[in-house]
Amino acid sequence: MTDTCPVAFFLSDSTGITAETLGNTLLTQFPAQRFERHTVPFLTTDEQARHLVAQIDAVVAAGRVAVVFSTVIDPGVRAVLSGGQGFLVDLFGTHMPQLESALHATASLQPGRAHGLGDALRYKSRMSAVEYAMEHDDGQSIRALERAQLILIAPSRCGKTPTSMYLALQHGIRTANFPLVDEDFDRRSLPAPIAPYAHKCFGLTSQSLRLSQVRQERRPGTVYASLTQCTWELRNAEEMYALNRIPHLNSASMSVEEISATILQHMGIQGHDPA
Repeated sequence: MTDTCPVAFFLSDSTGITAETLGNTLLTQFPAQRFERHTVPFLTTDEQARHLVAQIDAVVAAGRVAVVFSTVIDPGVRAVLSGGQGFLVDLFGTHMPQLESALHATASLQPGRAHGLGDALRYKSRMSAVEYAMEHDDGQSIRALERAQLILIAPSRCGKTPTSMYLALQHGIRTANFPLVDEDFDRRSLPAPIAPYAHKCFGLTSQSLRLSQVRQERRPGTVYASLTQCTWELRNAEEMYALNRIPHLNSASMSVEEISATILQHMGIQGHDPA
């Protein structure tokens, strides 16, 4: 990172996840531009804001562009931030008046409501889904599979675990995942524990070279990581999906967010089920 590239600040009176997510989404529209990024969570007082504005102003004084993404709610803190030299993108304040007008209601202006504090049932659902995903990761448990909303299947290292955890944490989806092994390919059938739940299954594949590279990082120089083995497993996985009518996608060039959104749309699954 050079000392002349733009600096992106993500400011929040809570964890900063929302500011990072929304801000980075906007920044992806500038793929040729590299950014130095700083996240500042729990920004709740005018004094903290003034100290931060001084840092941002110093960046601008050094001849660099400072872009500030803020989800801060408190009007006083927002006023301090607006007095700085950085380019402020007020992700809440910009649209809050219009939303109040449309709803004929006044916003509560309470911080932290985007991550469970304002909806205990939704938060509990997400945490329950995370526990479920951890217990059922990589076929470790077959207990209560009937409660799974989704079962991911794939050869090893195709993205089952990160996708399962993302679906649980972000969407409250109870997800189990199972690895496909040589015995499954020989039988051309789903692993026995999940066969009764084929309608809940979704398959992942990858690109042979990409999968081999990922496996080499884990077990270098092994048959498991060889290009030949990876090609064989992926080909057999696709044949198994076709024979068992399992929807699937290639995860090699997709982010976990894109994989998850595609799966939810295809399977027609709604998140944050409190049951």
